[in-house]
Amino acid sequence: MLQLATLIRHHAQFRPGQVAVVFENERLTWQQFDERVRRCARLLSWLGVRKGDRVATVLSNCRELLEVYWAVPSIGAVLVPLSPLLMPSGLASLLRDSGARCVISQKAMAPVLDQARQELPGLAAERVLMVDGANGDYPAYASLLKTCPEGEVEAPALCSDDLFNIMYTSGTTGLPKGIMHSHFVRSMYATLFASAWRMSPESVVLHTGAIVFNGAFVTLMPCFYLGARYVLQRQFDAEEAIETIARERVTHTMMVPAQIIAVLNAPNFSPEKLASLQMILSLGAPLYQEHKDLLNSLLPDRFYELYGLTEGFWTILDRTQSVRKSGSVGSPPCFYEMRIVREDGSDARTGDVGEIVGRGPSLMGGYYGRPDLSAQALRDGWLFTGDLGYTDGEGYLYLVDRKKDMIDSGGVKIYPRDVEEVAARHPAVREVAVFGVAHEKWGETPVAAVILRAGASVSADQLREWINERVGARYQRLHALQIMDDFPRNAAGKTLKREMRDAYQAAAGDSR
Repeated sequence: MLQLATLIRHHAQFRPGQVAVVFENERLTWQQFDERVRRCARLLSWLGVRKGDRVATVLSNCRELLEVYWAVPSIGAVLVPLSPLLMPSGLASLLRDSGARCVISQKAMAPVLDQARQELPGLAAERVLMVDGANGDYPAYASLLKTCPEGEVEAPALCSDDLFNIMYTSGTTGLPKGIMHSHFVRSMYATLFASAWRMSPESVVLHTGAIVFNGAFVTLMPCFYLGARYVLQRQFDAEEAIETIARERVTHTMMVPAQIIAVLNAPNFSPEKLASLQMILSLGAPLYQEHKDLLNSLLPDRFYELYGLTEGFWTILDRTQSVRKSGSVGSPPCFYEMRIVREDGSDARTGDVGEIVGRGPSLMGGYYGRPDLSAQALRDGWLFTGDLGYTDGEGYLYLVDRKKDMIDSGGVKIYPRDVEEVAARHPAVREVAVFGVAHEKWGETPVAAVILRAGASVSADQLREWINERVGARYQRLHALQIMDDFPRNAAGKTLKREMRDAYQAAAGDSR
């Protein structure tokens, strides 16, 4: 039997007084956290949740979300984390797709849930619990914890192939797909990442972004596996993150590139405050070379980079190689294999660009309820990622771009990241995103959106000219550049290029 939820009971037995979870002013020991997880499991069981049933969460970061994460699998149910940024129609479609029998949310989501439930007659109001108090027909999670019957919940027998969770993609390219992870896959997250990040039971792990997205599990699972301390911020704030690292003596943290850039630009940033860190992990999107170099100079021997898909293939750039191989996203870890595949299906030579294809012990079981899409992504045991890259003579992977982001201008392929790397070198540029827009003559042409550093003074035309003078080819020159206060982002903090492209094209159409 493989039962990941026994991790909490194990630490409660053997490390009862050690601090397990820190959230704002709360500090829970393993014994206290285990008690909360058990009470949550008892409540869910009392509500009729059984093995294989799906339990959805629609929550911002909070202590309750962490306890639900461990209580749900302890009774053999399936966790379905959903973003509180979802609109009613989107939330309804995911609740319907997953077949969720119970929802745990917050009062701010009540109007959204009211509308979503109009499309979900099978989801009764008494099965929608609010962690911050009752709201209308929706009962309070805390009150039910106190009133449900006492006693232990008998843990069902589970095997390694039983579902642990269904993780929905961010939906940046259409309807999100439900990615199925088994207990075995999540145990691979726990053990393999614990080794890769050099974590120990004495580690202190900070998470600053939303834990509803899969990237959070890259540090969450090894932390709880080892019995280390997990420090959770309610939401990302660069200045608060720096002070938390200094105060808690944080050893490991992961952030998406936009968050790393924000920390580096924060007014209270200093290497001394971050001296306790042993790992700064970047994931979710490429961190531009300009920022990698700065990070490695200010905080040497700490930078890791993960290229990975929720579908289950990874490469890791280890801190020992972060300078020597700084342009790459590392190599596949042990037990993983990788190929670069041309459009004709043959394997590319070293240095040639093709689709990244990989396999390993963390591959998903498929897309929930979508065998057609599963068959497209998983072929003969290999995951076809949709990402483009190449390898060097040592087998290290270099990302080129997403297939879907590639710009076809007059039959010439333009990779946005090539232009973004140039733009990121300008001293006024904090963040940049390049995307293709429709063009009457060329089919598509590149446009850039830029966020400036605080206090920077440069016009869009000046910046566009500076970039166009430095790109490697004429066809990479920007057609236009817009300066923005911020980019649209999903719950994981990833930039939504499609929204920017659609908004730009809509504005261009209105101006004609």
